[in-house]
Amino acid sequence: MKTIELQQVSEKVKYLCQQANTVLGEDVIAALEKFRRDEESPTGREILDQILENARVAEEQNAPLCQDTGFAVFFVEMGRDLLLTGEGTLEDAINRGVAQGYTEGYLRKSIVGDPLERKNTGDNTPAVVHLKQVPGEGLAITFAPKGGGSENMSRLAMLKPSDGLEGVKNFVVESVKIAGANPCPPIIVGVGIGGTFEHCAYQAKKSLLRELGSRHPEPFYSSLEDELLELVNATGIGPQGLGGRTTALAVHVEAHPCHIASLPVAVNMQCHSARHLTATW
Repeated sequence: MKTIELQQVSEKVKYLCQQANTVLGEDVIAALEKFRRDEESPTGREILDQILENARVAEEQNAPLCQDTGFAVFFVEMGRDLLLTGEGTLEDAINRGVAQGYTEGYLRKSIVGDPLERKNTGDNTPAVVHLKQVPGEGLAITFAPKGGGSENMSRLAMLKPSDGLEGVKNFVVESVKIAGANPCPPIIVGVGIGGTFEHCAYQAKKSLLRELGSRHPEPFYSSLEDELLELVNATGIGPQGLGGRTTALAVHVEAHPCHIASLPVAVNMQCHSARHLTATW
């Protein structure tokens, strides 16, 4: 049986918090460059150039890609045969790593301890941790800092089954139009379809972890992603909402079985600073 000290987890989480907030993934860079080449709006091209330059400077100077260094969200896959040792729980270890990473990395702390009293916790904890048990003895922790501007544009609808595919497409495009410039486009649009109220939203957020340029394994949903991306970019919202062809870099769809009486649909948007990083043991 494999054993991992929780202190090792905290140290790795600390690294993830600092690295993900300063280095934009190669897949995001490649997508921005591709859409920059195809963008017809001079203003849109200039904005995309500035976004790419910002990413270059952030990595070069080890500075945050965005002032909003996000809510610390983690997706964890833990092997059933793995043994964790040390003080506290896995979630405790993750929160210790977040506190260290954000404090020592001089990253903005954005979390209030109570949603109504609004007092900042001072170290960006607590994190949100999604834990899934998997076969084997490995551990994979994906960190995805989620900024407030894009998160605030999330929407969920409990459609009627009779609304069908067209209802889903209309809801996604409507959500993007309502969001406008608020989520700092170009965006990645995460779409969850099916499941229950809460699982639908989880699917939408988790879909944002997929590599840009990747395809859904099922042809039906892969085709739907292409169609939705075309419809979203046809809105003309463009980079930073100032017009153009590049409103979204990708649309990622995830689906799950659902009740015969339900058709849940969730949209979770990610700004162009699409930050996430994974550590494995």
